Amino acid sequence: MLRTPFCELLGVEFPIVQAGMGPFGSGSELAAAVSNAGALGTLGGAVRSAEDLRQQLALLRSMTDRPFAVNFTQPWLQQHPESFEIALELHSPVISLALGEPGDLPARAHAGDALFIQQVHTVEQAILAADSGVDVIIAQGSEAGGFGGRISTLALVPQVVDAVGPLPVLAAGGIADGRGLAAALVLGAQGANIGTRFVAAEEASVSDTWKRAIVAAASQDAVKVEVWDDIFDKPGNGAFDVVPRALETSFVEHWQGQRSVAAAERSRLQGEIMAAIQQQNMERFVPFTGQSAGLIADIRPARDIVRSLVEEARAALKGTSRLDDEKPRYE
Repeated sequence: MLRTPFCELLGVEFPIVQAGMGPFGSGSELAAAVSNAGALGTLGGAVRSAEDLRQQLALLRSMTDRPFAVNFTQPWLQQHPESFEIALELHSPVISLALGEPGDLPARAHAGDALFIQQVHTVEQAILAADSGVDVIIAQGSEAGGFGGRISTLALVPQVVDAVGPLPVLAAGGIADGRGLAAALVLGAQGANIGTRFVAAEEASVSDTWKRAIVAAASQDAVKVEVWDDIFDKPGNGAFDVVPRALETSFVEHWQGQRSVAAAERSRLQGEIMAAIQQQNMERFVPFTGQSAGLIADIRPARDIVRSLVEEARAALKGTSRLDDEKPRYE
């Protein structure tokens, strides 16, 4: 068995969450496949029109009768509050939030019979989230793909566990196999939130080019895209200070070295990136990917990924239990 109190709370078999990655891979097909495999699948709700969100949720409902989450970002909900209402209206069992303070969203989720998961990047953010009444906290380390902070997973997770316990904490960032899941549990987390490994799933809605790039990448190929802050305004109103991590492309390499020019041409570059998101060819620009890419060697069905995570974690924990538990003899 590989069960934690998180599993009981969420009604899932395994302590694994497929990360909410906006429109980048986390559509209804992937979310349903992960949930049907016994973990918690997530539909990326940010950067979706109201009509698309309704359609994706209806499709997801038709593909699984197991728990799933809908993920939003705080800046998106600031501009599109109707998205949150749609998630509640369509009875999403779990709502998760990233990139900013939750405010009254946990209470509103609870009023709609939904659980609320909050992603954080610092201990201070975790305490704020706990005080806001969230049900689960994701402590995301800087290794993660997409938007993240500056503190590594190994340092962040145990601090958050200590700060907000007994509230369930999930580890995120740099986890792509069962050894990482086992390490998260040893750090005191009750499971793992995993993104990049599921971007390289057969059911993920990104292009095969993006998936193959993940398989071919080394960890050092996933870089912090600092120029993003020169192209886009920093969101305010409780948003977290984050910078995206992505595979280095010719676009990233070029503009990272010309940040002042990028700032001067920000309107044009914003348009190019937003068009890439809409046209689903973001792999040419900023393909969000974590350092765990170096651990990923193939493109597999989501069900197989979940099974491997569980089997490898069990083996790793069993191996750890064989260590000599005699008291050490110090000189």
